[in-house]
This record gives sequence, structure tokens and C-alpha cells, in this order.
Amino acid sequence: MQKTALIPYADLPRAHHERYVLTSTVDVFGVAHWLLGERAPQPGGDVRPFDALVVSVHPGGGVELTELSAVRARWPYLDRLPDGGFVVAASRTRRDEDSDQVQVFDALGRETSNFSVGDAIEHLLVDEAGHIWVGHFDENPAGIRRWSATGRLAWTSDNARIPGLFDCYALNVSGTVAWSCPYTDFPFVEIRPDRPERPVRVWTNRVRGARAVAVHGDRVAFYGGYGEERDRLAHGELTETSVESTDVGLLTPADGPASGRRRVVGRGSRIYVQAEPFTAWGVFDLSS
Repeated sequence: MQKTALIPYADLPRAHHERYVLTSTVDVFGVAHWLLGERAPQPGGDVRPFDALVVSVHPGGGVELTELSAVRARWPYLDRLPDGGFVVAASRTRRDEDSDQVQVFDALGRETSNFSVGDAIEHLLVDEAGHIWVGHFDENPAGIRRWSATGRLAWTSDNARIPGLFDCYALNVSGTVAWSCPYTDFPFVEIRPDRPERPVRVWTNRVRGARAVAVHGDRVAFYGGYGEERDRLAHGELTETSVESTDVGLLTPADGPASGRRRVVGRGSRIYVQAEPFTAWGVFDLSS
């Protein structure tokens, strides 16, 4: 079985390793971001607002620091807006309408607005136009939705005829397009809300359980799976109606096998992977 090694992409500067990594992501422009707190989140009860630091590492190696004031999310998601601001969202809500679930910060780290996108966030990714794409896991049947940065619901997967959309296992956002591979049927789905004549295309797919997907022209790659297939890298080609498998291998860290939890982010032809202790990102690029 062919093994493909991740390419080292971005590292959290050592000067910040003493802080706790609350979450981390890679934005639509390829900048890696870490949201750091003074300590790990504590279970139970309401979260007291706390200050957090975003460390941003640009593809050229430049480092940018942004202090965020009064963050309220215990288990947060993070992404950057095109204007330099940030979105921080709590993955869980205690009520159906938790109005401050999503906090929007300006480039100086000041909260400018807040709103709710619903419980059980599995993915939160901002596109080049500043839309916020949210995919939910199975405790919320909302599926996949696109929001404006002011909290206006701009697109929903309701009535989109995506078969078996019960849990948004994989979500990739690049430009203003999204691709997904959702549980239970695991179709490969392309979503282009700005194409009114056909906003959604669906291909049948036999790869089960992928946690990330990469797209380049008519080629796709699925990363992850169940059990021993957690490092699987399955390649395929798009036909008119289906994904035809072409190769199955393994995607491995640059310095050998890794255990523990992973974070994955899909951005166009790229899949970014981060393993514990979440201080370094590696990348696989389908276009290479």
C-alpha cells in the first residue's frame, strides 16, 4: 500500500507553547491560526468570559498576534474573516436560541456582533467572500448551512436532495464553493449557492467514513475512515454520476506514525492535518 507523507506546513512559535491550544485552523487564504488560552477549559457550568490570543502564521513565515477580549466559548471553533477579523463559535449550545454562540471580532480583537447558528457544530469554515459555512453533527438535523458574517442565513441544505445527510463528516470550503461527504450515504457533494440553476451536484461514492476531502478538477481524495482506516487516503475520479476509485493508500505524518487525536481542514486541493499536541500543521495537496 502506497504511503504519502504530509508536508510540514506551519508551526506554532515556541514562545507560545506554554499556553493551551483551544483550537486551530487554516483559513481560505492558507494562513494557519491558533486560538490560545491560559488554561484548559473546565467542564460544567457557564464559561466566564476570558481573553485569548490568536497566533497567525502566514505561508511566508510571518507571525501576527491578535488579542481577543471576552471570549465565551468553552470548546471553540475559529476562522478568520477577509477583513482581518475573526469568528469564534461554541460547538454546543444549551438552548435552541443561544444568541451569543458565535462571536465576531474585528481586526483589533473587539467583539462587534454575536448570533446563533445552532447546536452541534462539526465544521465552521469561512470562504473568500466572508460567508460562514457550518456543518452539524448528528445531534442537530440542520445539515449544512451558509451564514453571513452578520448572522443572516444565506443558504441551507433543506430541500437540496442530498441523500443521507445526517452528519457532516467532511466539509471543504475554497473560494465560495463547498464540498462535503456526509454520513450516512457518504455521497460526494458540490455546493455552489451562487449558481441558481444547479446549486448542488451529487455523485455516488463508495468510500465510507472520510473526515476530509480534497478536490482538483475531476480528481478527489478522501482522508480518514473508521478504525484502522483513520490514515486512509483514497483517490477517485468524477464521472457524470459517481466517484470511481483509482487508488487507496495511507497519509502519514512527515516524521512517522502519530497516535492521538487529529484536526483536519479541507481547502480546495489541500487537506491540512494536525495531531496532538496541536502545535504543527502538515499538508497534502492533490494538485502536486
